[in-house]
Parts: sequence; structure tokens; C-alpha cells
Amino acid sequence: MPQKKPFVLRLDPELLKAVEKWAADEFRSTNGQLEWIISKALKEAGRLKQK
Repeated sequence: MPQKKPFVLRLDPELLKAVEKWAADEFRSTNGQLEWIISKALKEAGRLKQK
């Protein structure tokens, strides 16, 4: 399994608050929610191969 690579992400505080609430509503971590959002967007844009 590939290792995950850490990086710094700067977000507007209101945007982060909305993501944190969404993550809590779906019982995910904020990091997990962001990863899910990015993955979904990449798949929908045809930029990531679907498994």
C-alpha cells in the first residue's frame, strides 16, 4: 500500500469550519473528508482512474 504524503494546506477559516462540520456529520475525520472530496472531484473530472 502506498504511503500517504503529508503537506500543508491553507484554507479560509469558514471553509475549514464547513468541512469539519460535514466530516462530523458523516463520522469521518477532517482529513478523511478532504481526501474523499478531492478523490470524488478527480474521478468526476476524469482525472483519476476509477478502481
